[in-house]
Amino acid sequence: MVARDHLLEFAGLAALLVVIPGPSVLFAITRAITVGRREALFTVAGNALGVCLQVAAVAFGLGTVVAASATVFTAVKVLGATYLIYLGLQAIRHRARLADTFTAEVTALRRGPLTMLRDGLIVGFANPKSVVFLAALLPQFVTPENGWVPVQMLILGMCIPVFGLIFDSAWALTAGTARAWFARSPRRLAAVGGAGGLMMIGLGTSLALTGRKD
Repeated sequence: MVARDHLLEFAGLAALLVVIPGPSVLFAITRAITVGRREALFTVAGNALGVCLQVAAVAFGLGTVVAASATVFTAVKVLGATYLIYLGLQAIRHRARLADTFTAEVTALRRGPLTMLRDGLIVGFANPKSVVFLAALLPQFVTPENGWVPVQMLILGMCIPVFGLIFDSAWALTAGTARAWFARSPRRLAAVGGAGGLMMIGLGTSLALTGRKD
């Protein structure tokens, strides 16, 4: 069973990570603005399902290897930190392009909920940032003495899709009711993207400098 303090710590970190605008948030916002809140919420639900699949894949695949090898753990941590810093730099570099998404005249046909779920699932499962987050962070919050490591990783990892469902839905609902606000000042989203990039760089640097020592 996961230690309570580790679960609370990871839940707090997961909330911080999820609240940073990323591909899933931008996808949900774009859907809300182009096709409406209902479709965006189905997209968010599909994205959460995709992340759940990621959690299971990482927990039952990577978990066993990491539990047995400090070398693998360190390699995964460095990879995760490096990728986070890269994502942060990319977010800052291309922040102006985020604004272009909302200034363009985009039209889309309304599609069924299953299609929206499918689209969201693909985006959620294929998001490399989520894979790196899970692979780099989960091993640091497990305690081998408390039971099977993959199960602990699975329990911890589910915090991410749960918070993702909450925060992404909030973004989608806000975007769906504030289309004019985004359209009037698209630079606001660019500023959010830049701030998110700085936060990812800071998180990546922190991950590279801290972690398990054994």
